[in-house]
Amino acid sequence: MKIIAGNSNRPLAEAIAQNLGMSLAQASIRRFADMEVYVEILENVRGEDVFVVQPTSYPVNDSLMELLIMVDALRRSSARRITAVVPYYGYARQDRKSTPRSPITAKLVANLMTQAGVNRVLTLDLHAGQIQGFFDIPVDNLFVEPVFARYIRDSYAVQGELPNNIVVVSPDVGGVVRARAMAKRLNAGLAIIDKRREKAGVSEVMNIIGNVEGCICILVDDMADSAGTLCNAAGALMKAGAVSVEAYVTHGVLSGNAVERVQASPLQRLVITNSIGAVPAVEVCDKIKVLSVAPLLAEAVVRISQERSVSSLFS
Repeated sequence: MKIIAGNSNRPLAEAIAQNLGMSLAQASIRRFADMEVYVEILENVRGEDVFVVQPTSYPVNDSLMELLIMVDALRRSSARRITAVVPYYGYARQDRKSTPRSPITAKLVANLMTQAGVNRVLTLDLHAGQIQGFFDIPVDNLFVEPVFARYIRDSYAVQGELPNNIVVVSPDVGGVVRARAMAKRLNAGLAIIDKRREKAGVSEVMNIIGNVEGCICILVDDMADSAGTLCNAAGALMKAGAVSVEAYVTHGVLSGNAVERVQASPLQRLVITNSIGAVPAVEVCDKIKVLSVAPLLAEAVVRISQERSVSSLFS
């Protein structure tokens, strides 16, 4: 088994390898003068089970091309099996025709990865579970709920018991399944925010379904890009009488002035994972906490390599 890292999130790849007691395989990934990507594998991978760690995060297109070219290089070097470890799957939001004559880019990216030579995909909290069906190869979609639930218990539990006023909140109707699963894991209540989105990146809170007065609200979502949804939701929950509001988001995209928006919002804390490399603004923001998913991914890598069950990691 070998683990190779792209440039998108090398610290995460190093942490995964460290959890496995391994070193990253040697590879050279560089650019020509016109920014064309060139990849060279610097050690023998013939007959190896190779895991390529490369979230397709900002810059998304560069990260995606790096992944495809690395996979092609490994395939031409006779690797036995190539697993793309893509903690953050870029273009996942384009999973359907939302308007006439629009693309389904999540499917296009799945086709590109398959045609490049990927034999299996390991990812975290896909934006929509049905994206697994876009691939004609096995996809392991890990959930970060156990990591978040453990952190919440460590933060709030007294003598092993959580307060009875914790409520898990879905920031929109589409995230109800995710929020319900977290609420069940914490044995907590559930609330839903009825959100209207007139255009991409702009949302408005309309109604809160459920009682949040006097409650500790835990917002749960798969990603935060502009963070507008989370900040608007936090404001609405506080107006409805919530004691405090925290957000737990798997992928902290946090583009533009999202970090400043979080800092100025009623959010008490935003907890994200290192599925995407943290930008400097995130590292210095005292409201943002980053949890590592390296142990979770490392365990999944071992189980895939040894042909063992991965689904038991969800419990």
